[in-house]
Amino acid sequence: MAKKKRGNGEGSISKRKDGRWWGRYTVHTANGSKQKAVYGKTRQEVAAKLAKALSDRECGLVFDADSLKLGDCLDRWLVDSVKGTVRQTTWERYEQMARVHIKPALGRLQLKSLTSAHVRSLYRHKLNAGLTPRTVQYVHTTLHKALKDAVSDGLVPRNVTEGIKAPRPKKKEVNALSPDQAHAFLSAARGDRFEALYVVAVHCGLRKGELLGLRWDDVDLEAGTLAVRRTLSETKIGHLFEAPKNGKERNIKLTIGAQNALKRHRKAQLEERVRLAGLREDHGLVFPNQVGKTMSARNLTARSFKPILERAGLPGFAPSPRTVCL
Repeated sequence: MAKKKRGNGEGSISKRKDGRWWGRYTVHTANGSKQKAVYGKTRQEVAAKLAKALSDRECGLVFDADSLKLGDCLDRWLVDSVKGTVRQTTWERYEQMARVHIKPALGRLQLKSLTSAHVRSLYRHKLNAGLTPRTVQYVHTTLHKALKDAVSDGLVPRNVTEGIKAPRPKKKEVNALSPDQAHAFLSAARGDRFEALYVVAVHCGLRKGELLGLRWDDVDLEAGTLAVRRTLSETKIGHLFEAPKNGKERNIKLTIGAQNALKRHRKAQLEERVRLAGLREDHGLVFPNQVGKTMSARNLTARSFKPILERAGLPGFAPSPRTVCL
């Protein structure tokens, strides 16, 4: 077998017994060095392919992408690039989009074989199957981010989702309470264990997770201020305190009504702590459940918020305590 060797790592070209030529070279993968090969009818053809492969290697465009499937790429991305870098709820959404919508349709395709046509077909199929434009947009965001990182890692030379326009969901109309309706709602909430939560929501416009994530250390009743430092998220692994939406903390000036409501709430909470001594935990939460632990947003909605809407004659409003600021 005729062979011409090159320097270490530069590849070699050989003639096979069947008359064809082949070239071998080394790439470095996450699992160590790996031998790769190119083939051709003539030595010149193999030399050109080998030169291209070595050039791509230097540019970081090879890695082990030749056999890497899209599904495996997504799994790697979720664990290596996403986990621990975003909020748990965001990670769960990416994982769900990949597992439920992308991998069943395109997961077995080799990453290097994925085309824009495949992606457009996936989006059209999902829309035709009844998926909402917003969900398809989430699918697009997940795939786009994963492929963007694949390009950065040198697994593929380009992101095939770049030129694709994702479906644009219609903006939801905010079904907010008018001032009169807000007053009716707060009147119906009087005496409720979470009355102060609703007062702060209406007067200051906090989100549900922000309200349930508040600690007394975040509240200065004398100065009349409140700091939003976290949000309570309900995830597959349980309740988690995470950074506020967009990762930005903010300070809020309380209205007199919100101040007074929180003072009454604090007094009632202290009395409750004495009454349930030995049964109640203290985690410093402003709006915990009856035993002092984090309050489930779903339970809050079902057991408190919806009944108050009914009493106020406002059953048609969306089940969320966040409404317009007065």
